[in-house]
Amino acid sequence: MDPALKKKVLREFTYGLFVITCADGDEVNGFTANWITQASFEPPMVVFAMENDTRSLEMIRRSGAYAVNVLPSGSRDFAGQMGRSSKQNPDKLDGVRYERGPVTGCPILADAVGWLECRLVSATPAGDHTLLLGEVVEAGDGGRSDTRPLTLAEAGFKYSG
Repeated sequence: MDPALKKKVLREFTYGLFVITCADGDEVNGFTANWITQASFEPPMVVFAMENDTRSLEMIRRSGAYAVNVLPSGSRDFAGQMGRSSKQNPDKLDGVRYERGPVTGCPILADAVGWLECRLVSATPAGDHTLLLGEVVEAGDGGRSDTRPLTLAEAGFKYSG
């Protein structure tokens, strides 16, 4: 396989940019994700992939929950900030406006276009990532129905292996 050609094709995929948040007791965290999709209509489920060596993976496994926050167009810098490793930036949500979700207690970002709270259904190994499937247990639109969501293309980020 030609590695350069593989990257070129993978970079043509259309992705949104989201912040996945989690809470384990008083500890909260969040990270940027782009590999997320609806996996089931009934019950409503979403699935996303996250790297295996992240702090949030163990938090989600322990708490059994996460929230998906849809970022608004124009929030490239925030997406970049949330994409940094927790090892480099352990308190990523300090100074970020959020409320705890009504069902799971995961942070719901005040500036999100919309959000979903999810209960973890399964975590499946997938190479250097883990696929997390969650049932949607609550949703909100953030009161921003006229705002477009941020995309990977708009942000100018490149994510492919």
